[in-house]
Amino acid sequence: MFQLTNLIMCRRPFRFSFFPLLFVIVPVLIISSCNQQTSTEPPQQVIVKDPEKMDIRVAAQLKRVTEFAIQNKGQINDTIKLVKDSLVESAYRNHDYQPIWTSNENWLPEADSLISFIERSKEFGLFPSDYHYKSLVGTLFILTDTAQQRDAAHWTRFELMLTDAFFQLCQDLKQGRLAYDSTTLRKDTLLPADLYFNSLNFLKSSKNVSGTLEALQPKHKGYDSLKIGLKFFLDSIKTFKRYTFLYYPSKDTATFRKQLQKRLFEDDLLPSATDPVDTATWRRVLSEYQKAKGLRQTGRINENTVASLNNTDWEKFKRIAINLDRYKLLPDTLPTTYIWVNLPSYYLKLMDSDTLALESRVIVGQTKTRTPVLTSAVTNFITYPQWNVPESIIFKEMLPAIRKDTNYLKKQNLMVVDKNDSIISPSHINWYKLSKNYFPYRIKQREGDDNSLGVLKFNFANKYAVYLHDTNARWLFGQANRALSHGCVRVKEWEKLSHFLVRNNLDKYPPDTLRNWIKREEKHVVWGFPRVPIYIRYFSAEGKNGKLKLYDDIYGEDRLLREKYFADKPVQ
Repeated sequence: MFQLTNLIMCRRPFRFSFFPLLFVIVPVLIISSCNQQTSTEPPQQVIVKDPEKMDIRVAAQLKRVTEFAIQNKGQINDTIKLVKDSLVESAYRNHDYQPIWTSNENWLPEADSLISFIERSKEFGLFPSDYHYKSLVGTLFILTDTAQQRDAAHWTRFELMLTDAFFQLCQDLKQGRLAYDSTTLRKDTLLPADLYFNSLNFLKSSKNVSGTLEALQPKHKGYDSLKIGLKFFLDSIKTFKRYTFLYYPSKDTATFRKQLQKRLFEDDLLPSATDPVDTATWRRVLSEYQKAKGLRQTGRINENTVASLNNTDWEKFKRIAINLDRYKLLPDTLPTTYIWVNLPSYYLKLMDSDTLALESRVIVGQTKTRTPVLTSAVTNFITYPQWNVPESIIFKEMLPAIRKDTNYLKKQNLMVVDKNDSIISPSHINWYKLSKNYFPYRIKQREGDDNSLGVLKFNFANKYAVYLHDTNARWLFGQANRALSHGCVRVKEWEKLSHFLVRNNLDKYPPDTLRNWIKREEKHVVWGFPRVPIYIRYFSAEGKNGKLKLYDDIYGEDRLLREKYFADKPVQ
């Protein structure tokens, strides 16, 4: 990579130009004809013999090129496209098209600082290629040539790329790149133009590029910790290398095998990326790879082997970038007290006054019965609850078993009730006539230690009929992979959580009372405590003790976002 520091040493002395602190924002009226591109392309070379007139010529070119960009969807030549073309045009128009980053054949220190920021933008989970990095470095190299410094077209393109890059950085640091969805707790779908212009004004007055941009980031401890973990990760890597990404399973077996051969060749596991490979060699190479990675040796391709081959440093970086952007979907501040369930980590955290009050292992939904991402608030909890079996579980799992043997209900401590909550004998029901379209009953599981909900359930409003609860299979908390439930979240430290919720109402609910209720197997609804917000989220990367912790992408959410936003990002 061309080092920016080498270019900075070649700089010529510069003169500062005055930059107004406030923009006058004027509406832009752009008249186009059926979105047709203008045929008058700005000249690619504009030689200025008198250096004192360079800024005048650059100003004229800025006006011409920005107007051209607006009419051509940001394109200013064959290789450069402005992403924020309208904002860039407004910025220069409101500044009378005077240069922002340069002055009379010299670039200002702010330009150096911005390019340096872009060069290290991976530390923020960003991709330098999104901010004209190669073109900016290339232009700097050109501008070290005295003859090229007389070309106003170079300075103009340099100006526009810097401003466009700055505005794009503002958006990506403030808002991120992921689309807002129903769980996003922000209302600023579109950032106001003032945010971009005020940030640029502040940069010019403070001359602090890093401070200006870093101030736009989320103010969350988890975000800061993940950035520290990312820095540790980046420091451990000499250079990124791009490998062939494998999509599995694949309907096109022949194409997949070619991609697999290329991927194994990239790891020096096969001598050629294209020469024919016999079956014995395939099995030997795959078996050796599986053994080296601690995978089950089958000598055949499978999901775990593909996941391991795809788990390269570059793909890890993309996952980190995705998780940093997930923080940007949260509100600027979280409540004083809240429950945070991170699905891929299999942990619940209870935060109180910015302090970790409780941490508990949890069991979450299986891949086929995922725990949903949601926001709600715990309003009450119930000791010795009954379980109303969801219809999805009844039809997928229970009905086939009941048809074979109605004793299944007794073995599972289940009872059948009608619409009046009257218990119906299973032998009086023709189970073969029941279906999704006709099922006039409910199936409940009786209270007790063998109830799937355990001895306590925490309620919070949501459309998915999920909740936090104890379990009758507590040994499962010891497993590494805890994506095992039908969608609800099973909490190991349910008793500590219940005591915390009523901590300020011990006169009514002393600890001994709760324990005695459970000991006597009594059903009680506990309420009256302040509602505690609950956030069930999907963060597959965290920073812990200054290092990076990556969790399994249990629901494939990272892969979907990677393919949508970051699949073809170049390695730099």
